[in-house]
Amino acid sequence: MVRWCSKIGVKATRVAQARKNRIGCARVTNVKRWGMRIVIDTCVLVAAARSRVGASFALISSLPDSRFQVALSVALYTEWQDVVCRPEHLPAGAKPSSAMAFLRYLASIAHLQDIHFLWRPFLRDPDDDMVLECAVAAGAQFIITHNIRDFQRSEQLHVRALTPRAFLNHLRDLS
Repeated sequence: MVRWCSKIGVKATRVAQARKNRIGCARVTNVKRWGMRIVIDTCVLVAAARSRVGASFALISSLPDSRFQVALSVALYTEWQDVVCRPEHLPAGAKPSSAMAFLRYLASIAHLQDIHFLWRPFLRDPDDDMVLECAVAAGAQFIITHNIRDFQRSEQLHVRALTPRAFLNHLRDLS
């Protein structure tokens, strides 16, 4: 697990603390404590695992960040597990068990969002609908994705799709 986390840029002390706290999703009801909520699309995690120089890596390695909180639904977490643990998406030498441990860490710092209303079909891809449903239910301002075109209609539900670079620029502008 430490190997995966070092490849992705998360300090081992954060992982150890999450493990010590019996990794589980955080249930935080006060959004103001975090500033804003975001939903991270699976493609951002894959991009972060593939390269240590991109905006995806910079965003994921900055977690947790007091300026925002990641919202996560059970369906989205299941997709993260399915996609990130595929051999073609693992960093060289990493095992699926390390990827799972890293995903459990991400879940431990995320807000677990229950979904009570489905917006399907709203977008072209049902997997994208799942991401949008999490964002709407969590009151998230942004979906962080590399597939901006797939989320064009999300603004009708008051959720903007941004690339990791655009979101990092937005955070910088807020400071």
